Amino acid sequence: MTARRFRSARRIPAALVALLVLGVAGLFLYDLAAVRAERPAMAWRRELAHRLEVHTPADPAVQLAGGVLVLAGVVLLLLAFTPGIRRILMMRSPDQDAGQATGRDGDQDAAGAARPLLRAGIGRKDAAQVLRDRAMEVPGVRSARVRMGRSRVRVRATSHFRELDEVRADLDAVIAVGIEELGLVHPPRPRLRVRRRAD
Repeated sequence: MTARRFRSARRIPAALVALLVLGVAGLFLYDLAAVRAERPAMAWRRELAHRLEVHTPADPAVQLAGGVLVLAGVVLLLLAFTPGIRRILMMRSPDQDAGQATGRDGDQDAAGAARPLLRAGIGRKDAAQVLRDRAMEVPGVRSARVRMGRSRVRVRATSHFRELDEVRADLDAVIAVGIEELGLVHPPRPRLRVRRRAD
Protein backbone atom coordinates (compact mmCIF):
# COMPACT_ATOMS: atom_id res chain seq x y z
CA MET A 1 0.00 0.00 0.00
CA THR A 2 1.54 3.31 -1.08
CA ALA A 3 1.45 6.19 1.37
CA ARG A 4 -0.49 9.20 0.20
CA ARG A 5 1.22 12.53 -0.26
CA PHE A 6 0.83 15.29 2.28
CA ARG A 7 -1.91 17.73 1.39
CA SER A 8 -1.94 21.44 2.11
CA ALA A 9 -4.59 22.55 4.57
CA ARG A 10 -5.17 25.81 2.63
CA ARG A 11 -6.74 27.42 5.67
CA ILE A 12 -6.25 31.03 4.55
CA PRO A 13 -7.74 30.60 1.03
CA ALA A 14 -10.63 28.59 2.48
CA ALA A 15 -11.31 31.28 5.08
CA LEU A 16 -11.20 34.05 2.47
CA VAL A 17 -13.59 32.19 0.17
CA ALA A 18 -15.95 31.46 3.08
CA LEU A 19 -15.96 35.12 4.11
CA LEU A 20 -16.59 36.22 0.52
CA VAL A 21 -19.49 33.79 0.08
CA LEU A 22 -20.90 34.80 3.47
CA GLY A 23 -20.71 38.50 2.60
CA VAL A 24 -22.39 38.09 -0.81
CA ALA A 25 -25.09 35.83 0.63
CA GLY A 26 -25.73 38.27 3.47
CA LEU A 27 -25.99 41.18 1.04
CA PHE A 28 -28.52 39.35 -1.13
CA LEU A 29 -30.48 38.27 1.95
CA TYR A 30 -30.60 41.83 3.26
CA ASP A 31 -31.77 43.17 -0.09
CA LEU A 32 -34.40 40.44 -0.39
CA ALA A 33 -35.68 41.24 3.09
CA ALA A 34 -35.83 44.96 2.22
CA VAL A 35 -37.90 44.24 -0.91
CA ARG A 36 -40.23 42.01 1.11
CA ALA A 37 -40.67 44.91 3.52
CA GLU A 38 -41.81 47.07 0.55
CA ARG A 39 -38.60 49.06 0.42
CA PRO A 40 -36.77 49.80 -2.83
CA ALA A 41 -34.08 47.38 -3.91
CA MET A 42 -30.46 48.45 -3.81
CA ALA A 43 -29.20 50.42 -6.79
CA TRP A 44 -26.59 47.80 -7.73
CA ARG A 45 -29.21 45.05 -7.94
CA ARG A 46 -31.51 47.20 -10.09
CA GLU A 47 -28.58 47.95 -12.38
CA LEU A 48 -27.67 44.26 -12.54
CA ALA A 49 -31.23 43.29 -13.38
CA HIS A 50 -31.35 45.95 -16.10
CA ARG A 51 -28.11 44.73 -17.66
CA LEU A 52 -29.36 41.14 -17.62
CA GLU A 53 -32.45 42.27 -19.48
CA VAL A 54 -30.47 44.19 -22.11
CA HIS A 55 -27.61 41.74 -22.74
CA THR A 56 -28.32 38.23 -24.06
CA PRO A 57 -26.09 35.14 -24.02
CA ALA A 58 -25.41 35.74 -27.72
CA ASP A 59 -23.50 38.96 -27.00
CA PRO A 60 -19.71 38.60 -27.48
CA ALA A 61 -19.02 40.35 -24.19
CA VAL A 62 -21.24 37.90 -22.30
CA GLN A 63 -19.61 34.91 -24.01
CA LEU A 64 -16.15 36.26 -23.26
CA ALA A 65 -16.99 36.83 -19.61
CA GLY A 66 -18.49 33.33 -19.41
CA GLY A 67 -15.38 31.78 -20.94
CA VAL A 68 -13.15 33.60 -18.46
CA LEU A 69 -15.29 32.41 -15.56
CA VAL A 70 -15.25 28.82 -16.82
CA LEU A 71 -11.46 28.92 -17.21
CA ALA A 72 -11.08 30.37 -13.72
CA GLY A 73 -13.33 27.63 -12.34
CA VAL A 74 -11.30 24.89 -14.01
CA VAL A 75 -8.06 26.35 -12.63
CA LEU A 76 -9.53 26.55 -9.13
CA LEU A 77 -10.74 22.94 -9.34
CA LEU A 78 -7.30 21.76 -10.44
CA LEU A 79 -5.68 23.67 -7.58
CA ALA A 80 -8.20 22.20 -5.13
CA PHE A 81 -7.44 18.60 -6.17
CA THR A 82 -3.63 18.95 -6.16
CA PRO A 83 -1.81 18.15 -2.90
CA GLY A 84 -0.16 21.56 -2.81
CA ILE A 85 2.92 20.64 -0.75
CA ARG A 86 5.58 19.97 -3.36
CA ARG A 87 8.54 20.76 -1.14
CA ILE A 88 7.95 17.58 0.90
CA LEU A 89 9.20 14.27 -0.52
CA MET A 90 7.32 11.20 0.66
CA MET A 91 9.37 8.58 2.49
CA ARG A 92 8.73 4.88 2.88
CA SER A 93 7.31 4.10 6.30
CA PRO A 94 8.50 1.19 8.46
CA ASP A 95 5.05 -0.33 7.95
CA GLN A 96 5.61 -0.44 4.18
CA ASP A 97 9.07 -1.96 4.53
CA ALA A 98 7.75 -4.57 6.96
CA GLY A 99 4.87 -5.35 4.63
CA GLN A 100 7.23 -5.84 1.68
CA ALA A 101 9.48 -8.09 3.75
CA THR A 102 6.68 -10.30 5.10
CA GLY A 103 4.36 -10.19 2.11
CA ARG A 104 1.55 -8.61 4.17
CA ASP A 105 -0.04 -5.20 3.82
CA GLY A 106 1.80 -2.62 5.86
CA ASP A 107 -1.38 -1.28 7.48
CA GLN A 108 -2.18 -4.48 9.43
CA ASP A 109 -0.68 -5.72 12.67
CA ALA A 110 0.27 -9.30 13.58
CA ALA A 111 -3.36 -10.14 14.41
CA GLY A 112 -4.55 -8.84 11.06
CA ALA A 113 -6.32 -5.80 12.55
CA ALA A 114 -6.23 -2.61 10.52
CA ARG A 115 -4.26 0.29 11.92
CA PRO A 116 -3.39 3.73 10.53
CA LEU A 117 -0.47 3.88 8.11
CA LEU A 118 2.47 5.93 9.34
CA ARG A 119 3.42 8.68 6.90
CA ALA A 120 6.81 10.37 6.81
CA GLY A 121 8.36 13.01 4.63
CA ILE A 122 11.53 15.04 4.20
CA GLY A 123 11.94 18.52 2.78
CA ARG A 124 13.75 18.96 -0.51
CA LYS A 125 16.34 21.25 1.03
CA ASP A 126 17.02 18.80 3.84
CA ALA A 127 17.38 15.90 1.40
CA ALA A 128 19.70 17.99 -0.77
CA GLN A 129 21.81 18.84 2.30
CA VAL A 130 22.10 15.15 3.20
CA LEU A 131 23.28 14.26 -0.30
CA ARG A 132 25.68 17.21 -0.34
CA ASP A 133 27.28 16.02 2.88
CA ARG A 134 27.66 12.56 1.35
CA ALA A 135 29.19 14.07 -1.80
CA MET A 136 31.74 16.02 0.24
CA GLU A 137 33.00 12.73 1.70
CA VAL A 138 34.25 11.60 -1.73
CA PRO A 139 38.02 12.03 -2.02
CA GLY A 140 38.85 14.73 -4.54
CA VAL A 141 35.62 16.69 -4.15
CA ARG A 142 36.32 20.22 -3.01
CA SER A 143 32.80 21.64 -3.29
CA ALA A 144 29.38 20.33 -4.25
CA ARG A 145 25.96 21.75 -4.99
CA VAL A 146 22.82 19.63 -4.95
CA ARG A 147 19.39 20.55 -6.27
CA MET A 148 16.62 18.16 -5.31
CA GLY A 149 13.58 17.70 -7.50
CA ARG A 150 10.67 15.30 -7.36
CA SER A 151 12.01 13.07 -10.13
CA ARG A 152 15.64 14.13 -10.53
CA VAL A 153 18.51 15.25 -8.35
CA ARG A 154 21.25 17.38 -9.90
CA VAL A 155 24.71 17.23 -8.37
CA ARG A 156 27.48 19.62 -9.40
CA ALA A 157 30.86 18.92 -7.90
CA THR A 158 34.26 20.53 -8.22
CA SER A 159 37.38 18.39 -7.95
CA HIS A 160 40.87 19.62 -7.13
CA PHE A 161 42.77 16.32 -7.42
CA ARG A 162 42.31 12.77 -8.79
CA GLU A 163 41.06 11.92 -12.24
CA LEU A 164 37.60 13.24 -13.04
CA ASP A 165 36.37 9.82 -14.16
CA GLU A 166 37.37 8.29 -10.84
CA VAL A 167 35.75 11.10 -8.88
CA ARG A 168 32.59 10.81 -10.97
CA ALA A 169 32.41 7.04 -10.44
CA ASP A 170 32.85 7.33 -6.67
CA LEU A 171 30.39 10.21 -6.53
CA ASP A 172 27.84 8.24 -8.52
CA ALA A 173 28.08 5.32 -6.11
CA VAL A 174 27.88 7.53 -3.01
CA ILE A 175 24.88 9.48 -4.30
CA ALA A 176 23.09 6.25 -5.24
CA VAL A 177 23.60 4.91 -1.70
CA GLY A 178 22.52 8.24 -0.23
CA ILE A 179 19.29 8.26 -2.24
CA GLU A 180 18.56 4.70 -1.16
CA GLU A 181 19.19 5.57 2.49
CA LEU A 182 16.75 8.49 2.27
CA GLY A 183 14.03 5.87 1.81
CA LEU A 184 11.92 7.86 -0.63
CA VAL A 185 8.77 6.38 -2.10
CA HIS A 186 9.81 7.62 -5.55
CA PRO A 187 13.64 7.83 -5.62
CA PRO A 188 14.86 10.54 -8.00
CA ARG A 189 17.33 9.82 -10.80
CA PRO A 190 20.76 11.33 -10.17
CA ARG A 191 22.40 13.60 -12.71
CA LEU A 192 26.06 14.30 -11.99
CA ARG A 193 28.41 16.94 -13.30
CA VAL A 194 32.02 16.97 -12.16
CA ARG A 195 34.53 19.58 -13.29
CA ARG A 196 38.05 20.56 -12.44
CA ARG A 197 38.55 23.48 -10.10
CA ALA A 198 39.74 26.53 -12.00
CA ASP A 199 42.91 27.91 -10.42
